[in-house]
Amino acid sequence: MVVPPPSSSPRKINLTDVVINPTNLKCSSLPIFSLKNQYSINFHLSWLGFFVAFLSWFAFSPLIPDVIKTDLNLTSAQVGNSNVISLCATLIVRLIAGPLVDRFGPRKVMATLLILGAIPSGLAGTASTANGIYIVRFFIGILGGTFVTCQAWTTAFFDTNVVGTANALAGGWGNSGGGFTFIIMIALFNGLLANGLTPHVAWRAAFAIVPVPILLSVAIATLVFGTDHPAGKWSDRHKVMVTRLSDIEPACVAKAEQGLGSPGDSGDGLEKKDGSAGVEVTVASVKDFTMVSEVAAAVRKPFTWDIAFEVISSPLTWLPTIAYLTTFGYELAIDANLANILLNLMKSPSFGQTKAGYIAGIYGFLNVFSRPLGGYLGDLVYRKFGVPGKKYLMIGLGVIQGLLSLGLGIYIDNHHEPSLKIIIVLFVILAIVNEAANGVNFSLVPHCNPYSNGFMSGIVGGMGNLGGIIFALIFRFQPSPAGKAFQTSGIIAMV
Repeated sequence: MVVPPPSSSPRKINLTDVVINPTNLKCSSLPIFSLKNQYSINFHLSWLGFFVAFLSWFAFSPLIPDVIKTDLNLTSAQVGNSNVISLCATLIVRLIAGPLVDRFGPRKVMATLLILGAIPSGLAGTASTANGIYIVRFFIGILGGTFVTCQAWTTAFFDTNVVGTANALAGGWGNSGGGFTFIIMIALFNGLLANGLTPHVAWRAAFAIVPVPILLSVAIATLVFGTDHPAGKWSDRHKVMVTRLSDIEPACVAKAEQGLGSPGDSGDGLEKKDGSAGVEVTVASVKDFTMVSEVAAAVRKPFTWDIAFEVISSPLTWLPTIAYLTTFGYELAIDANLANILLNLMKSPSFGQTKAGYIAGIYGFLNVFSRPLGGYLGDLVYRKFGVPGKKYLMIGLGVIQGLLSLGLGIYIDNHHEPSLKIIIVLFVILAIVNEAANGVNFSLVPHCNPYSNGFMSGIVGGMGNLGGIIFALIFRFQPSPAGKAFQTSGIIAMV
């Protein structure tokens, strides 16, 4: 059922105010500059868990084109194979994580994935052959499943009018970990070399020094400080009032407007106005919500095979899924291959692994603002055009991404010595459009199968990884200098 957006949004607030929708206890504001309420805390834990996953998941990408490849005597084909294997593992885990989120809640699944991913991260230094790298990267790929928990967590806590921006901010800030990982791992590796370690030892030590303790620390913080749902425990989510606004009794409405509690509730799960906390918590007036969409009223159903079939057979499942295959899948392949592509194109005494890694890191780093920009634009068009506005915005950005990729490939193929400056400008513009499309996509996902959002997020996220495998294979089998790979990828995205 397609339901129009609310005709008016809650009163204008700043980024520390908390405005709660009384029908579902979700936050209708974005209080991201505060850590004094459960909405802010869970928002920051959601993106942080996804962010630190990259510190291990993408830690090989800046080091494998040169130092690891040389140390283990890997061929270029074996390096490409390891990229594909890493994405295969994440595809499997994301498909599994979706039903687990619907069953146990995103907080517990997030912490579990971080702990499980820390184990192979600590063992990365034991690899001494190509097969060893394949095994380690496969199990480290578990960490890619944190994207599903990240998006499902913010969807559980933020209301329809801001969920696109919340999802895109959490996804974008988390995704920027891919860019920061290039900077951190290269700087750490070079620092260890400067302290006297050999390259053979330095890259192995880097994995133990950064990813493992950080993954475990964030997992503990998630379990200690996070909460499952606005209602409290994940098992209590069905207790949230999800009736239509027209059915709310006037007395309860008055109580809600006074900030004394939720309709039909004693106030459990809501924070009262508290000046000492420095954050205003308000239960929004019913007049602020002239219409409740199906998304706003949805309560996660326990995962069953019947629900799985219902979701899989729904056309609403496959629009964002196929789109995400071509947008996020493309980004994953670029993140994994860009340093190697730049190294092959520009390698010289003045251009080596360090410079290639830092420049390649820009692509992931741009997620800090480009993916949130997509989510913001999604919420913006939603207020005027409803769900179809998000859909057509996503499609438009995907087509532009394809055209830019095609243009970049043509430029590389038609210049024997392409300009690094022109390549950087082209892939920066491409990154902004590509990542904005990812943000719009996950502003659309909550509107599709809202009663099984965890499973839905798992399918879309998993197919994003399938796209990563497809595009990684394109870059794996297309000969250097990769211009044909960019062209092929662009055509696929447009189609």
